[in-house]
Amino acid sequence: MPALEVNHVSHSYGKRKALDDVSFVVETGSFSVLLGLNGAGKSTLFSLITRLYATRHGTIRIFGHDVTRDSGEALRRLGVVFQARTLDPDLSVLQNITYHAALHGIGPHEAKRRSEDVLAQVSLADRMADRVRNLSGGQMRRVEIARALLHRPPILLLDEPTVGLDVKARADIVAHVRGLVENQGIGVLWTTHLIDEIAMTDDVIILHKGVVLANGPAAEIIATSGAADMRLAFAKLTGTELD
Repeated sequence: MPALEVNHVSHSYGKRKALDDVSFVVETGSFSVLLGLNGAGKSTLFSLITRLYATRHGTIRIFGHDVTRDSGEALRRLGVVFQARTLDPDLSVLQNITYHAALHGIGPHEAKRRSEDVLAQVSLADRMADRVRNLSGGQMRRVEIARALLHRPPILLLDEPTVGLDVKARADIVAHVRGLVENQGIGVLWTTHLIDEIAMTDDVIILHKGVVLANGPAAEIIATSGAADMRLAFAKLTGTELD
């Protein structure tokens, strides 16, 4: 069963159509990239999947559960890292994680055990007592990933998770999430406008002005477009000039 199915989804803001008949699948245990420039519709789609916006046209299913008709079952299988920072900077790393555990109905003893486990997964077990404001940007992102994993979701959504990070921090975050796919079989939907975050083994959905222009393995998209690499394939498909 696919981790995520988006079927014929459209969304408008007044007369402006942000998404137009968008369809794709994220398989269990895959690293899928939703690639598009700013304004392509990535954040709108992210908001529909996470139920921040209501889906009025089309369907979205998480492990077979419709996010509209069966939202509780759908969303409890979903871990989310939003583009905007959502940690409390005045609380410790551990306090941020355990507070989130309470929202999922996880008791104090189990919350502490799980918190230690997920922080170890992102190599931050030694920083759990530190205030969040004393962490680097990359470390804060890793705390948010740990928090998203706390309730053990089988699929993880990340909206532009490396924005504002330096080159090394970006590479570390990408490597951590790819490790989750490889070691735990988690399905990942990674939204980005940064082409260099894509690997040839990734499934890629190219979204441009609300429309899916290409959907498939990165190597296949490159070959079909007749381009030499993903950067040139993206430019050719979208008709944009890249620096």
